[in-house]
Amino acid sequence: MTPEAFTSLVSRFTSAIQGMPLDARLAEFLDGRFPADGPDFQELFAACQAAVAAGWMCNREAGGIRFGRVVKPGPATHGYSVDVVEMADCRGPHHRHPNGEIDMIMPLAGDAKFDGAPRGWFVYGPDSAHYPTVSGGRAYVLYLLPEGAIEFTK
Repeated sequence: MTPEAFTSLVSRFTSAIQGMPLDARLAEFLDGRFPADGPDFQELFAACQAAVAAGWMCNREAGGIRFGRVVKPGPATHGYSVDVVEMADCRGPHHRHPNGEIDMIMPLAGDAKFDGAPRGWFVYGPDSAHYPTVSGGRAYVLYLLPEGAIEFTK
């Protein structure tokens, strides 16, 4: 898995949602179009695993969280940035999503949940904020951020 191949794969997802508002209906759309037990979700999950194994994804660490921005926002991903984190039973730094955040939750061990949500899709609307938290195990979480917008708070 190369960064270029990963970007191309992600663009299948972002092209399907371009222009859609970030709200509960978007999460329902993603769950229907790219269900957690479906081949597209599985392919992106396997791509994340391969990229982490190759060493270019989640290649930074702080506070027990492995992370990294793997795709900057641009035309290839319809204006979304792509970040991937690996977390295990921990809480990350508080941050705000000026334009919202789309999360793809991929448990790796245990019954991992992200902010209480199981394997699948979760959407935070514009101007939302949270402490990202994984409980019950270990998971990758892929974040799609419109225009790459995120504000870490103190």
